[in-house]
Formats: sequence, structure tokens, C-alpha cells
Amino acid sequence: MAVQPKSIVIGTAGHIDHGKTTLVRALTGIDTDRLPEEKRRGITIDLGFASLETQDADGSPLRLSFVDVPGHKLFIRNMLVGAGCIDAVMVVISAEEGIKPQTEEHLAICSLLGIRRGLTVVTKVDAVSTTRLDEVCRDVRRFLTDTFLNEYDARILPVSALSGQGLEEVRRELVLLAAKTPVGSSDRLPRLPLDRAFVMKGFGTVVTGTLLSGALMIGQTVVIKPGNRTARVRGMQTHGRAEEQARAGSRVALNLAGIEISEVYRGQTLVAPDTLAPTAMIDVEASLLPGCAELKHRSRVHFHAFTSDTLATVSLYGYHSAEPGTSRLMRLNLNHPVVLLPGDRFVLRQCTPAMTIGGGRVLDAHPLSRLRKEKCLAWLEEVKDASVEQQLQLRIARRHTEGLSLRALSAETGWTTEAIQRLTGSLIAGQKLLRTSGDVLLTGESMEAAAERIMGQLKIKSSDNNGLKRSELKGHTGLSTEIFDFVLEKLSQERKLQLQGEFVYLAGAAYQLPESDQTMLSAIAAAYEAAGLAAPSASEVAGNLGLSESEMRRLMTLLLREKTLVKMGSENLFMHSNALAKLSAQLREMRGQTIDVARFKEMTGLSRKYAIPLLEHLDRERITCKEGEARLIL
Repeated sequence: MAVQPKSIVIGTAGHIDHGKTTLVRALTGIDTDRLPEEKRRGITIDLGFASLETQDADGSPLRLSFVDVPGHKLFIRNMLVGAGCIDAVMVVISAEEGIKPQTEEHLAICSLLGIRRGLTVVTKVDAVSTTRLDEVCRDVRRFLTDTFLNEYDARILPVSALSGQGLEEVRRELVLLAAKTPVGSSDRLPRLPLDRAFVMKGFGTVVTGTLLSGALMIGQTVVIKPGNRTARVRGMQTHGRAEEQARAGSRVALNLAGIEISEVYRGQTLVAPDTLAPTAMIDVEASLLPGCAELKHRSRVHFHAFTSDTLATVSLYGYHSAEPGTSRLMRLNLNHPVVLLPGDRFVLRQCTPAMTIGGGRVLDAHPLSRLRKEKCLAWLEEVKDASVEQQLQLRIARRHTEGLSLRALSAETGWTTEAIQRLTGSLIAGQKLLRTSGDVLLTGESMEAAAERIMGQLKIKSSDNNGLKRSELKGHTGLSTEIFDFVLEKLSQERKLQLQGEFVYLAGAAYQLPESDQTMLSAIAAAYEAAGLAAPSASEVAGNLGLSESEMRRLMTLLLREKTLVKMGSENLFMHSNALAKLSAQLREMRGQTIDVARFKEMTGLSRKYAIPLLEHLDRERITCKEGEARLIL
């Protein structure tokens, strides 16, 4: 498979008729105006797409994908769809007209969306005098002073798309810009907001979008949300080129099998199965633009994120109105669910009159509904400035003794489970986080709280040190099975309590097994010890002693806990510890020799049924070490 080029997406921004589409066509040779009405009226109405294949400074392949957005104020909604998924912006200003209202609004939108890289191009320089060009460039520098593009103020690029003046310099600057722009992370789950959906004759449903994170490949099963419709990726293209795989930062067109065009629309998100879910309630940090009206509690606004657009109701923490030019924590209740994750950027627009009033970033895409507002606000204050590792810890901590599974944490944050394990590694090593065998995470504080709950209930409910059944104790604590078993085992290891079969006792409690149990335990142990390495099955022993399956299982658990019997791997095979000790002693006299399965069978007189599990047990106990088909006796 050919090496895929680094791919970044650059959006245009600027007032109507300032030459955005003409400039993209001059750079790429592609006319992004595709609709008949756009051709007739000579203006961009919807999104247009083009690409430029070039090379990085080190000669590596580089693909610049352009999203050309409309400049007319009536089509700001379409502009927002395009701007929501870009990595950098190319602000286009006409030398004839200079800075205009949509120049200002587009740049404000880019800033609210967290875009921090771009360049500024002054077009139509062939249509003005040198004096006029100098005047416009001075105005542009002043305009950019307090914006994220200020670092580029010395690189305002004069260009004429008609004569070609300055085009090569723009291409060079775009390559330099791409080098400073990071690509989407492979540590994040796949996510593709859809900006177009159509039917292609002979192929069926086709969707397009910018792959925000992760990777997609031919044959992969995907889910489109909201709607929860499953499909298969039958074909894939990037700017007309067939691909087997797409990685983050790519503009992709997917031919989907198993889904009708009527089930797909702009604003949906394509994800991997059993990962991300849409949400209709989010907690955010929002900033209001200077000069807009104050934002009141319960206000209705237009919410724009990536390719989605829906009405939302504002719920302000503290209830008092948000003033222009300030930032506030707030909850947004969306009319229609959207696939969102912490860190996602959005824009808010006033309903009447329609205008951009602010935007910000999502802090929590799945708030806990039962959490009181005071605690929720305190948690948001903590999480908004926390590092990634601290954010993960805070999300686990707020689940208290419930814990949070790796998969649930992945769905809540968008990080892959592999990335989460890496990010939380040092926290687990330092015992700040604990991980159960079922991949549930909980904090050290929650572990202690669960332990106190178990010990407290055991002291209250057990009388005369008689202990409690595990099931009864679990019911009193209210803990999940996963957390209860994990904490119980920890307490047992720390000798704070004792486990005997199905019963739990306080450490040091005087307890006595029923005489009938002691008799049966001795009988079972004797049967296994007499059999030596050719151990019988548990069902055989149970049958000989007249025990039911459940009784045998309970008594075997006791013998395993006491290490009288040892289980051989995952097989239903158990051996007496004395028989294993004799075998180990015999093998240690052969230290340094190698032994294969045939020789081991001959030495022990065992069949392969017993020999293989025994050898694997000896490997685990570091008595032998497998070397190819033989084993070295250590």
C-alpha cells in the first residue's frame, strides 16, 4: 500500500465577492462552485471542495484540502458547516473593498472554533493602484493585531488570481503552514461529521466529510448517528482518488452499502460500532463576543458544531445573565442530539436578528443527571483547566464507588482504550487509580470508601463473629459485583477479613466449619492425593461421594483457597498440592536438562491429557521454560 500523504484541511474565509473561489481555482485548477445556481449568480452558496497535491519541506507527500465557504451573510449557516472541521484558515480580503462585515464575522467564528493557524491573502491587486494596495494592507495589519493571525501580519500576501501574481508565494506559505499544523490523532476514536450525502448512479449512497480522528478502511462496518443506522464501507475516495484507508485529517467520500439515502443527512456523524453516542445535553465553557446583547438564563440560541446545527436552550450556572465579552460555564439543552466530545468547539448565534454572539468548547458531553448543580459546577471548574490525565482521573472520581469501565470512559472522552491505558499507567502505578480484572477503573479514595462500606456492614450485620454470606454482604453494601469482588479480595490480601467459601468473616473472628463440611473436604482431598498426578475429574469425585454439582463447587472453592488443590490453567483439571510438590522436587534434580513432551509422558506415566496442562503449569511456576518444542528445567 502506498504511503498516504499528510493531509490538512484549509478553509477559506472572507466577504462575498472577495475572490475566495477564484483563488482556490487558481491554486488547484478546480472550480469549487458546483451548483447551477452558483454558476448563474456567480456566488458561492454551499460548500465547495478542492485539493492541491504537493510536497513538504523534506520532500514528503502533502495534500492540502480546501473547503471553500460562502461569503454572503445569508449563507453563514453553510459557512459554519465548512469551518467546523478545518485545521487552518486562509482569510481572503479584496484590495478593492478592504475589510467588510463578513470578514470580521468569519474571523470571529474561526477564533471561536479554536482555529489558531492561518494566513491572510489580499486579492485583486491587479485592479488597484500601489497606493490603494498599501492602504488596504495597513488596514489589514491593524485589523489582525488582536487576532490569532497576528503572527502572520508580516506575511500578508498580495495576489492576483487572474494574472498569477503572488500565487507561488501563497503555495509556499501554505506548505509552511501545513508543517506547523498537527494532524488528527490516531489515539482517538474514528469520527466523521457528514457534510454531504447523495446517490451516485451504479454505486448507491455516498457521504462526504472530514475525518476528525482515527482511521477508516474498506470493508469496515460503521454506524451513523443519530439514527443508529449500520452500514459497510464499500468504496472510498479522497478528492477523486480511490483509497483503501483514510486517516485523520483527510477529506473522504465513502460509498456505503446497506443504507438508503433517505436515512442520511448533513449533521450526522459516522462512527465505529459500540463507541460514541449522540447527546442532547452538554456542559460547556462559552465566551460571548464584545458588542453582542447579554445572554439570559433560558435563552434560545442556534448551536453550531462541526456540520450540525440545532436550536438550544441556555441554562446558566448562577442564573444571572452572561455579559458581552465574558466567559461563563453553562449547560446547553439541544433540540436534536449531536455526537460531541470534551474539547469540541462550537458557535452560538442569536435567533433574531440572526448574528454570531459567541462560542466555546464542550467540557462534558454526558453530564451526570443526578449530580447536584453545586457539585457539577465545582467539577467543571476543576476539569476545564486540567491536563488530559487529570481529566480522566476526575471523570473516574465522580463515579465514586461505581467505578467506570474502560469502554465507558472511551465513549465519554473519545480516547481509544489503548490510549487510556497508556495515559492512566502512571496513576495506576502510583495507586491513585485501581483497575479491576474486568477493566473497571476507580480511584484510590473510592476504593477506600468501598472498603469502609464493606467492613462497616460486616461489623453491623454479622453477629457473634459468625460472618455473612458474600451475597448477603454485597446486598447490604449496594456495590456492583465487579467492585465488590475486587475490594473484597484486596481486604482479604490485607488480612482485614477472611474468606471461607461463601462466607466472609472479620479478621481474627472465631469461626468453625460445620463437621459435615470438614468430613467432605477431607474426603475430596484424600481422593485427589491418592490419585497423584493422574487426577480424577471433579464430577467423578462428586459422584463417588454423593455430592451435588453446587455442593462440590462450593467445597472445591474452599480447597482451592486453602491451596490444598491447584487448578491446572483453564482446564477442568485439579491436582493435589502434595503431588505437585513431589513432581517439582523430582524435576529440580534434573536442573539444566531439557525435556520434551514424549520424555515427560514416559517419566510420569501420564497421557497427553494430563502432560500438557502439567507442563504449562510448570512453565508458569518457573520450574521449566519452554524453548521451541522442548523445555529447559530451571
